[in-house]
Amino acid sequence: MSEKRNIALFISYVGTAYHGWQIQSNGMTVQEAMQTAVYRATGQRVSLSGCGRTDAGVHARVYVCNAPLETSIPLARLPLALNSRLPEDIVVKDARIVPERFDSRFSCRKKEYTYTVHNSRVRDPFLRGRACHFPYRLDFDRVCAAAAEFVGTHDFAAVQRQGSPVKTTVRTIYHCIAEKSGDVITVRVCGNGFLYNMVRAITGTLLYAGLGKIEPGDIAGILESRDRALAGPTLPAEGLAMTGLWYDEFTLP
Repeated sequence: MSEKRNIALFISYVGTAYHGWQIQSNGMTVQEAMQTAVYRATGQRVSLSGCGRTDAGVHARVYVCNAPLETSIPLARLPLALNSRLPEDIVVKDARIVPERFDSRFSCRKKEYTYTVHNSRVRDPFLRGRACHFPYRLDFDRVCAAAAEFVGTHDFAAVQRQGSPVKTTVRTIYHCIAEKSGDVITVRVCGNGFLYNMVRAITGTLLYAGLGKIEPGDIAGILESRDRALAGPTLPAEGLAMTGLWYDEFTLP
């Protein structure tokens, strides 16, 4: 056995089969699957600290978790050892020794989530589980104009799940960008933190703007009202993925 070191694991996962990251009593989670794989590979029982508590069904193209770990497996081979014990929808891409003070959640300075909308009258079976199908015609210029209104430091109570227990609903959004390729629209939102269902509700509000149900200029007033009923719907989890992470030590992707 080598000495115990703080090891960060860089993973990707498709969240369809999981009840989010954090261990729960009502179903399998990504954290439980990862900790089981670590135990089977190393004999060590660890509590992995994850960079965010993704909701059930949400995906992660990039994700970081860490824990002090003592193992004789060479660091370069640790991902392979873990992947052989993980289901196919979770993959460890890399493992690195990080400073003792490093914590995947509390050391993270910024996160980016991307929501994918398939805006077409006809469903695409190859996007099933990866995008929200939205068959109604959208004015994409209005979607983009509305997205810009979310940038800055605001109270985002109007776009969080009602009843969520948080100390403050104020967050800073560094960018909120809508992009289109064919009939696929992606909304990238980067912030210093997120409330429950926040990106899904922001994207639902952008679709309302694209439909003409609200004006892009209404966004400021909706946020000031703190009234969830004035914003757009919370879109399904299947379209959401974590896509960017910023730490002092590294940036992903």
